[in-house]
Amino acid sequence: MKVELRNIDKSFGIVHANNNINLCIQAGTIQGILGENGAGKSTLMKILSCFIQADKGEIILDEKPTIIHSPADAIRHGIGMLHQDPLDFPPMKVIDNFIAGREGGLFPNRKAACQDFYHLAQEFDFSLDPDSFVDALTVGERQQLEILRLLWMGVRVLILDEPTTGISALQKEKLFTTLKTLAAQGKTIIFVSHKLEDVEQICHRVAVLQQGVLVGEAQAPFKIDHLVELMFSKVISLDERQPCIYGNNVLTLQNLITEDYRLRLESVNLELRAGEVIGLAGMEGSGQGSFLRACAGLIRPTHGRVIVGERDLTGKPYLVYKKNGVGFLPASRLEEGLIPGLTLTEHFILAEEAKGLFINQEKWEKEAIERIASFNIRGTPMSPVESLSGGNQQRALLALLNSPLSLLLLEHPTRGLDIESVIYIWGKLKERCRQGTAIIFISSDLEEILQYSDRVLVFFSGRVSPPLDASKTNVEQLGQLIGGKGWSDFITEKGSVHA
Repeated sequence: MKVELRNIDKSFGIVHANNNINLCIQAGTIQGILGENGAGKSTLMKILSCFIQADKGEIILDEKPTIIHSPADAIRHGIGMLHQDPLDFPPMKVIDNFIAGREGGLFPNRKAACQDFYHLAQEFDFSLDPDSFVDALTVGERQQLEILRLLWMGVRVLILDEPTTGISALQKEKLFTTLKTLAAQGKTIIFVSHKLEDVEQICHRVAVLQQGVLVGEAQAPFKIDHLVELMFSKVISLDERQPCIYGNNVLTLQNLITEDYRLRLESVNLELRAGEVIGLAGMEGSGQGSFLRACAGLIRPTHGRVIVGERDLTGKPYLVYKKNGVGFLPASRLEEGLIPGLTLTEHFILAEEAKGLFINQEKWEKEAIERIASFNIRGTPMSPVESLSGGNQQRALLALLNSPLSLLLLEHPTRGLDIESVIYIWGKLKERCRQGTAIIFISSDLEEILQYSDRVLVFFSGRVSPPLDASKTNVEQLGQLIGGKGWSDFITEKGSVHA
């Protein structure tokens, strides 16, 4: 299906999210939509899929002007969108999510739906059990489920908003293979991203947005430096690695074991020093999430001890960890980190310890303005958090962290951020390190792990590697370990890891 967007304009208060955008996308192509955080990419795609309405402009489908009234109506017109955070129902089974939204009465034919599900999953080599529950799936598997559901509902234009955020390298490879197959079948793929390497690898054409304006288009093969200049009006480069200045131990793990119904994390022994950064690498669901949450007091280890500073906090709740200088930032922004419906100012108030019975509104609005400026958040003190772009929600989460902290635990701290924002945020985090904060973070970006970590732990099916010197390893070595190769080279006592 050929898609044309003509004179699309959208404002949210004083923010001009889309400014008179004109774009033509041919059928059978993978069209990239590139831009920094807050450039208007997601807004434009939500207008096309009718999650929001444009203030003005029109949508042309196969040369016919089309008025779309709702997301369900968009699907009837053949347009479906895969959002950054999958729109599914975690407590329900995979097959029930697959059927959800399909027209056909109150009692759908589950047997026929299962047959269609198996057929589609086999076509794209997706290993999904229709009887499993969605909350047991990884982010990549939830994406696969949503793709199958949209295709089953007849989608011919598939929009993917930052689809490689939070998935593993192997899941990304499978996703890209699927998208190329769909494009070869004549479907129109719109790939929204801020990641230049993803756009370069998968897209036929790319349109670049900056502050709501379409500033340029290009056709593959792309000149990356040119795309960077279009996005930021300047060339961006990574800073050199900064040497770590170690302080005293801030975290000691002794024979730590965590276990749930899916995975048992083997015994880990680790000492982490002030100012040090440890990156956690591995396929999603390999145990690094449980490890990080055990270090934060969010889950109780089944064995071993967690010592923060000189205090044994094993089995204590997160609030006790927090009072002892531990901060935690989750990957799920609107599910765990932020509260939809509340403004930025209200979030900053809630993040601080209450003092007195009354809130000084004027003081906190001033504080909100300072934090918004400090973390380069595109919003106002009164902006509801759900109105912010994904990248700006991530900056807001970082702005909520208390100071000072002795230990900072981060799930995907730069998830959904463009390269300029990544450099900026890590500058902020490294500043905390210089003040004595130790950091442990999870990332699916191996380049990020090697760039900003002092040591790296690799996770594979509940096993944990010995700490690796980040300056002496490379992406290939990490990739081998993540895939389960090279573990015989590690000699450990009773399967435990010693730092």
